[in-house]
Amino acid sequence: MTETQTSGQQADAVDILTADHRAMLELLGEIEGAADAEQRRDLADTVIAEVMRHAVAEEMFVYPAIEKHLPNGAEEVEHDKKEHDDLVQVMKRMEDVDASGAQFMDLVREMERQLRHHIEDEEAEQFPKLRTHIPSDELVTMGQKVENAKKLAPTRPHPHAPHSELFHKTIGAGVGMVDRLRDKLTGRQTG
Repeated sequence: MTETQTSGQQADAVDILTADHRAMLELLGEIEGAADAEQRRDLADTVIAEVMRHAVAEEMFVYPAIEKHLPNGAEEVEHDKKEHDDLVQVMKRMEDVDASGAQFMDLVREMERQLRHHIEDEEAEQFPKLRTHIPSDELVTMGQKVENAKKLAPTRPHPHAPHSELFHKTIGAGVGMVDRLRDKLTGRQTG
């Protein structure tokens, strides 16, 4: 995804994550109208990679800020991590299903349903709180960290990997490197 800017200023974490949300939902919408199974698979692989990069960046930099600065932040983060885990489970099942079948489209719709719910929670509740409790220059710095994290993050779902800042900062880049190598070797589309 590309970095966004608002009114001549550098984009902050909220701007970047919101733009990611729009792009992920748009990709999911394109799957329904795809001409054939190969195109559906390519679009699904791209959206899976985008969701993974986005989720890892949130877990590395946004969730620690939520825990630190927001009232009930730890509880909110636990809820978000559970939603990320639910998405990972659906995306993992999608990897093994033929894109020409009805089961694949059922999983796409389930992924979209879960993603929309997660997005609504973040955009309606958490993002406004972040803007209230964190100075704008810190949100811009966080946005830069989010963009950098997405470049190194895994592109495939890993159901047994923890949703933790420590894991992503110590092992996640290596997992991401292996994912990108696998993607290149198999011709998998990841955006």
